[in-house]
Amino acid sequence: MKRIAVITTSRADYSHLYWPLKDLQAHPGVDLKLIVLAAHLSPEFGCTVSEIEADGFPIAARLECLLSSDTDIGMAKSIGVGILSLADVLGQMRPDLLLLIADRYEMLAPASVALALRIPIAHIEGGEVSEGAIDDAVRNALTKMAHIHFTSTELARQRVIRMGEEPWRVHRAGAPSLDHLRRSRLPSREELEQALNLDLSVPTVLVAYHPVTLLRDTTSETSALFEALAALPDQVLFCYPNADAGSRHLIERTRSFLHQRGHGRLFINLPAVTYWGLLRCVHLMIGNSSSGIMESGSFALPTINVGMRQQGREHGPNVLDAAPDAGSILEKVRQAQSSDFLRAIQTMTNPYGDGHAAERIVQVLTTLPGPETLLFKRGHILETA
Repeated sequence: MKRIAVITTSRADYSHLYWPLKDLQAHPGVDLKLIVLAAHLSPEFGCTVSEIEADGFPIAARLECLLSSDTDIGMAKSIGVGILSLADVLGQMRPDLLLLIADRYEMLAPASVALALRIPIAHIEGGEVSEGAIDDAVRNALTKMAHIHFTSTELARQRVIRMGEEPWRVHRAGAPSLDHLRRSRLPSREELEQALNLDLSVPTVLVAYHPVTLLRDTTSETSALFEALAALPDQVLFCYPNADAGSRHLIERTRSFLHQRGHGRLFINLPAVTYWGLLRCVHLMIGNSSSGIMESGSFALPTINVGMRQQGREHGPNVLDAAPDAGSILEKVRQAQSSDFLRAIQTMTNPYGDGHAAERIVQVLTTLPGPETLLFKRGHILETA
């Protein structure tokens, strides 16, 4: 049996990990150890560990490490608390492999502990670019600390190889979140309306917006967003922001906006299939979330990517980049709602994958050589012209 430990810290990464976890759990050669920490255990962020339990995944460890804070100091201390907690758990568990995903700052904690304990790391969604967030540096750090890589796109795979990783270690799998479209049953519009007490027959905008963690004032771009939203007649639905510095200010601003508007909703937590169902039903997405980049394309959903957080990220033709300025955002909204634009993206293909990521990831993970081979990384010398 190959013991594989998987880290999940929030609703966002869990929705991406769901199908890889399902396939690992079902594999006869895998002893799956799921470690849950950070925002999953926070009542402020919906205590989403209950969703994991409802899905039937046994939890090997629950680690409280998220400080109740709204500052960058709180973020830094949360990394430290995570390292202390994970050192004991991983030191006792000693898995054959540790699986991490994406670019959240708290992922530095398990990667650092695994490095010290000589536990090989597999990393999903490396090689991407988001120049306006600390996520970019975190993602690249995880890439260099990891031993096996699963990228979402071919361009991302080439970036990881150019970082000096040996090509045999780097696999294009696609984004595993897209597996929901192929393997999960998404709720119908009528089911969503009943479950969420909404009327989705009216034009609806979904907003997924997070603090811009590379800025000293992480919410400085939000005024433009809310000014633009105030000018739209549509029903506006908000998703809760990530647990980053500035998230509480952003939540308060959102609640104030909805109170003044008199209608609309703020969802603390939406199960993955519910969220995907909304992506299928709304007519526009606005924000700076990676979801608007990676997942909206599966529905050819017009998406306005606001500001610098996702700057430089590869995306499909359904995504329009807007400056953090109300005029720019509204101009992109007008473009996104035009018949020419809607017609142009109608037959688009999502560049982030085909819904088969989990099976590719699990096939590689279950056929890897032992830790001795994985841990010994040779510097890959790139050919020069």
